[in-house]
Amino acid sequence: MKCDRLVDAGRRQFLRGSGVAAVGAAATAALGSEAKAQTALARVETPSIRLANLADLTVNEPLDIAYPDADSPGVLLKLGTAVPGGAGPDGDVVAFSVLCPHKGWLLSYNADDKTLNCPGHHSRFDCEAGGQQVWGHATQNLPQFALRVDESGDIHAEGVDELIYGRLSNVL
Repeated sequence: MKCDRLVDAGRRQFLRGSGVAAVGAAATAALGSEAKAQTALARVETPSIRLANLADLTVNEPLDIAYPDADSPGVLLKLGTAVPGGAGPDGDVVAFSVLCPHKGWLLSYNADDKTLNCPGHHSRFDCEAGGQQVWGHATQNLPQFALRVDESGDIHAEGVDELIYGRLSNVL
């Protein structure tokens, strides 16, 4: 049985089609780099704010903070073991927003499993895994604050890796 719908694409037809595909790929790459440049220009600058000193922290006891401003509650933790994104000499100091990314409920810290937990819809976030969601209705991980510890042990927040609940940007 012969199929009449098959087309014999000759060499010229093939090369013409390949040329169109190459031009399309080049245009996509150019637009992609332009979009990346616009994204870089749209990046929000976050202030560097001193949160506490290493001497103020006790292992597995949360310290209430606010970052990037007073309307954004957070928590500073010394976990006792080095973790991804951890700061300080032991790589175990982390900070997170305590506004649940799902509906903005205030999270509470559970020292037994080192999670931040939402009383509203029971989302849970693993503090040892960069605020990764491990349970619940939230659709994004918990915003983690980028920390720097200076030579005197002062802990400074210098950025946020996710959008804080209720904001179009992380700085008002």
